[in-house]
Amino acid sequence: MRTIAVYNIKGGVGKTATAVNLAHLSSAAGARTLIWDLDPQGAATFYFRVKPKIRGGIKKLIRGKKRLDRHVRGTDYDDLDLLPADFSNRNFDLVLDSTRKPAKRLSRRIRPLAGEYDHLYIDCAPSISLVSEGVFNAADALLVPVIPTTLSLRALDQLLRHLEDHGPKKLRVLPFFCMVDRRKSMHREISARKKLHGTRFLQTRIPYSSDVEKMGLRRAPLAVYAASCEAATAYESLWREVLDRTGSWLSGFSFGRFRY
Repeated sequence: MRTIAVYNIKGGVGKTATAVNLAHLSSAAGARTLIWDLDPQGAATFYFRVKPKIRGGIKKLIRGKKRLDRHVRGTDYDDLDLLPADFSNRNFDLVLDSTRKPAKRLSRRIRPLAGEYDHLYIDCAPSISLVSEGVFNAADALLVPVIPTTLSLRALDQLLRHLEDHGPKKLRVLPFFCMVDRRKSMHREISARKKLHGTRFLQTRIPYSSDVEKMGLRRAPLAVYAASCEAATAYESLWREVLDRTGSWLSGFSFGRFRY
């Protein structure tokens, strides 16, 4: 099972839209896919029309003896399951801090899921915390959406410095430009660069799009209601590129223009 966390210290950069669309593309290709909504706001859970509730809350989920799959919910899409958010996620740090080896706890909890799913996407809340430390240790790759602005690049630099000092060696960091508005000269200039802060960006750029904003209205991934729009095409390209970079090719599966 490949675990891909969609993460950024900064909020409002397109993490949830990325996690939801990539998870849907993965399942549409035939991969057994799970998305875990770690954000107490529960946006990914909302998009998939699932009630944001975990029986016993985050304490039960993390410290309980039952497997995580007891809390998993199905979605409207084949091969795509959801581990929903719960408002108690706001206390995630406190719960982890009360466990032994808290930075390794998430990794241990998801390990039994490896036989049931091919891909796990984690939609992370914006922060640097004990939870994010757990995510870094559990993930194979960290997919980082970056708006081409000064503050967003500063947040990326902070993340890279933190991971250089404290991050696991195995973790792959995959930044990409998101919410790119070509009408803005700064966006055009920054997103044209292939490497920033010593890190090479993925080639795919997700454009700013009203179709993405409508995900909250439609409560569905882009491919369901706007499959031919520019943003949907860009997410397909991003999905393919992430699979390539993580070595997680799906031999024999197909979706849209891509065949694996």
